[in-house]
Amino acid sequence: MPRCSWCEGDSLHEQYHDEEWGVPVFDATQLFERLSLEGMQAGLSWLTVLRKRAHMRDEFYAFAIDRLAAADDVSLARWLQDAGLIRHRGKLSAMINNARRVQDIEGFSDWLWSFAPNIQTARATLDLIPAVTAESTAMSKALKKAGFSFVGPTICYAFMQSVGMVNDHVSNCWRRPLCEGLHEEMSKQANPQL
Repeated sequence: MPRCSWCEGDSLHEQYHDEEWGVPVFDATQLFERLSLEGMQAGLSWLTVLRKRAHMRDEFYAFAIDRLAAADDVSLARWLQDAGLIRHRGKLSAMINNARRVQDIEGFSDWLWSFAPNIQTARATLDLIPAVTAESTAMSKALKKAGFSFVGPTICYAFMQSVGMVNDHVSNCWRRPLCEGLHEEMSKQANPQL
């Protein structure tokens, strides 16, 4: 089955592509995890993040927002010594800060999804997929205004791809129609009048 070429050649990449990437996510904890992971990825390969993801889930309380918001300097110091994690003080501090900012936003999932574009464009090749869009720029600005960090427009667009706000599976990828169907089904559940 044809896949998006970015994932080919590594079983962990392929599994992520085949099971998660582009599938609509609405759960606040899962959205926070993906936003945190995209921030962790800045300057690194996505494969590095995927390889450390299980350990991050263990150490970061399964990305439970309230537990991460309560993390202190002792936790941060421990994480900075853990080779199984991405040991970047700025990224780890941002995750804690961002968890605290999520607590300030009522309806975090709905708020994030309000930035999803209304029109989805199928692209034939990866080089036609943008790294930044007007929507990801708007999301980034809103997150920064709310006090979040490590949420630039490129990170926000990668996040939007990851959680199915946009479907950037290339037009011949076997996952594209499945993700389109999931998006339509979930949209109808959220808005029965559609």
